[in-house]
Amino acid sequence: MSDRNELQGRHIVLGLTGGIACYKSAELVRLLTKAGATVQVIMTEAAEAFITPVTMQALSGRLVYTSQWDARAANNMPHINLGREADAILIAPASADFLAKLATGRADELLSLTCLARPRESAALLVAPAMNREMWSHPATQRNIATLQADGTVVLGPGCGDQACGETGDGRMLEPEALRDALVAHFQPKVLTGRTVLVTAGPTFEPIDPVRGITNHSSGKMGFAIARAAQEAGADVTLVAGPVHLPTPAGVRRIDVMTAQQMYDVVLPAAAVHEVFIATAAVADWRPASQSDQKIKKEGKKVAPTFELTENPDILAAVAALPRPPYCVGFAAESEHLLMHAQAKLQRKRIPLIIGNLGPATFGRDDNSLLVVDAQSHHPLPADGSQADKLSLARLLMQELADRLARLPA
Repeated sequence: MSDRNELQGRHIVLGLTGGIACYKSAELVRLLTKAGATVQVIMTEAAEAFITPVTMQALSGRLVYTSQWDARAANNMPHINLGREADAILIAPASADFLAKLATGRADELLSLTCLARPRESAALLVAPAMNREMWSHPATQRNIATLQADGTVVLGPGCGDQACGETGDGRMLEPEALRDALVAHFQPKVLTGRTVLVTAGPTFEPIDPVRGITNHSSGKMGFAIARAAQEAGADVTLVAGPVHLPTPAGVRRIDVMTAQQMYDVVLPAAAVHEVFIATAAVADWRPASQSDQKIKKEGKKVAPTFELTENPDILAAVAALPRPPYCVGFAAESEHLLMHAQAKLQRKRIPLIIGNLGPATFGRDDNSLLVVDAQSHHPLPADGSQADKLSLARLLMQELADRLARLPA
């Protein structure tokens, strides 16, 4: 993620409860403020055993609150004032005890009071659980989590891995970067709520022998950004990824493939049960007609080996030709005459929308500019034709997609 001010103008109340994961909260404050947010820290007495208010004050640039009896507020009601000012309250770490307190509505100190008194229509409550794996899996904790979710609380994590107690399992607080991204995602417009979206991303790799193959320069970054943006917009997202080394976007279901045929075999049945198909992957048009079982050696050979090529299945055209196809969005990565080639591909594939971009200028990069093309018109994204980072472009594209879906006949 770049240094975009994605939380500019947002005021976040960050609550810390008792747990060793408090050390991560210091970095979380730094990341939130770097993203443009103002952060007001509230700490429980137990949290102060792990990290000091002085540290959190230095990082947030604001006085830290620790007591409901804090007299700095003119009305002596910090639990009311702090919640009214917040765009969201994030509890990180959220201990098992504090989750139980929230689930039952107990409010015997400042942080729980603030959560209970917050205006629910304007200040969402998000919790990042952090505890031992046995505490997390305990039926009481799971009941409390279910209650909180039913009440509208957003539960972030927990993660799985090594724990301070020496055990390994579920219960780790998510890393600060993941929590920042989750908070950013929370504020994105939910324009695709209830939609199911299938995305392909990255290149394919067509083997010649066990160590060589035909591929391309696609990094998969645009497709992964689209999958993330669709999930942020409220969609249920499945991502079919070629051979790339990119982290799976939070909340996205991922299926890894290698070849075009493997991608075809996964996508065709999946497309039939999705409302939208976004074909971002740079699929190889051809593959070797046969693959050598052993590495092709060059020792003593004066002439390079030759091999016959055969055409790969056309995934996008096959999906568009289904009896009840999803809304299909194609991508055209061209090297010249972008509009002409994009319009030709739109007609050839028989799809309603295609996104054009100049492949050699964007493969592997973090920014891009797009051309949105349908049968009647075309326009750039961003609207001024400038470059933008791929996640910002993906979010613009999700709004574009939502507007077009809304205009479809019922």
